[in-house]
Amino acid sequence: MSSRRKRLKGEVVRAILQKTVTVRVNRTFRHPLYQKVLRRSTNYLVHDELGCQAGDQVRIVESRPLSRRKRWVVEEILRRESQVELVE
Repeated sequence: MSSRRKRLKGEVVRAILQKTVTVRVNRTFRHPLYQKVLRRSTNYLVHDELGCQAGDQVRIVESRPLSRRKRWVVEEILRRESQVELVE
């Protein structure tokens, strides 16, 4: 990981399109004046060659523009979401 590309950690929230997933990246920061801790999230369209599913924790890395809104690629799946089948 010696390259200068930005890397973010997030959760896959949507994996319906082919080779594209939506990743939500959460960030927390303090308000400059009131010092309250605020939480904000951003959704990124990410190119996926690894086969991510909704709920997976992933690390994404910036890349060249792949389409109009895709500028990130899944680098690694950090944790897979366990799929539990309910049988009644």
